[in-house]
Amino acid sequence: MTTAHAYAATEKDGQLTAFEYELGEPDAHDVDIVVEHCGICHSDLSMLENAWGMTTYPFVPGHEVVGTVAAVGERVRDLAVGDRVGLGWHSGYCMTCDQCMGGDHNMCGTAGMTIVARHGGFADRVRAQDASVMKLPEGLDPAAAGPLLCAGITVFNPLVQFDVPPTAHVGVIGIGGLGHLAVQFARAWGCHVTAITSRDSKRREALELGAHDTIVSRNPEEIDAAAGRFDLLLSTVNVKLDWNAFMTTLKPRGRLHVLGALLEPLDLHSIPMLFGQHSVSGSPVGSPATIRKMLEFAARHGINPMTEHFPLSQVNEALDHLRAGKPRFRIVLDV
Repeated sequence: MTTAHAYAATEKDGQLTAFEYELGEPDAHDVDIVVEHCGICHSDLSMLENAWGMTTYPFVPGHEVVGTVAAVGERVRDLAVGDRVGLGWHSGYCMTCDQCMGGDHNMCGTAGMTIVARHGGFADRVRAQDASVMKLPEGLDPAAAGPLLCAGITVFNPLVQFDVPPTAHVGVIGIGGLGHLAVQFARAWGCHVTAITSRDSKRREALELGAHDTIVSRNPEEIDAAAGRFDLLLSTVNVKLDWNAFMTTLKPRGRLHVLGALLEPLDLHSIPMLFGQHSVSGSPVGSPATIRKMLEFAARHGINPMTEHFPLSQVNEALDHLRAGKPRFRIVLDV
């Protein structure tokens, strides 16, 4: 058997300490990964706090894994020992439900989640089903690529799912961990991109990321001036905003798409939605095929997360850095 050396919390909101566990005998479709880098996502923090009510302890976070294949099950065909790979939110799928059979694996009702009821990537080894493990294309920096496997696919997936044309005007609400990637992807997709931020200080940063223009959401005059502008609004924030004000900025048949994990309901007036034929939607990560497309697209267009790095041994300091809202824009642990 193989021993994994990890960092785990034994209670809600607890400090992460050294933790060992046995991986057990691999299944035919299992892939063992030697972890080189693992991003820290806000979802790791939410799970550590049991904010979603589904955390089990001891809890090993980490679902933005980059590493090399150490071992494969007997039925694994497209991965080999030594391949550099990535693993994101999902660690496996049932492969038999209508969603999986239709290519929408990310909608599988029994999909395995890398940090739910299993141990994640804040470790030197992690195991997952081969369908959820992606080869990294040449051209991606493995030290920075981890956040693409969660934040990246989260913002890329709607561009594919809704067949967003390159003529679209896209607004990105929130220029943080997800938003800074959404701006880059939408710009490379060919869209006109407006970065919508609550702080005037982020205007220059958003423009440097590729936004064509900016709006400060706390300025009602700027919101009013954007009436009827957007085909698609991508909301990457996890806080309550004046959603009705944002709905006025949509074109007829425009869409507000929610990507941030909001815990409060959306309060929306129905009459403007009816007359504008507006849509409100949300989506989780993406299917394996879409993740592959996203990685290839990122490599082709030079899209990389902006990252700050901590050694795995300083994981608690890294989590405190995230809690304080200081990262620009994602944290990666180097194992």
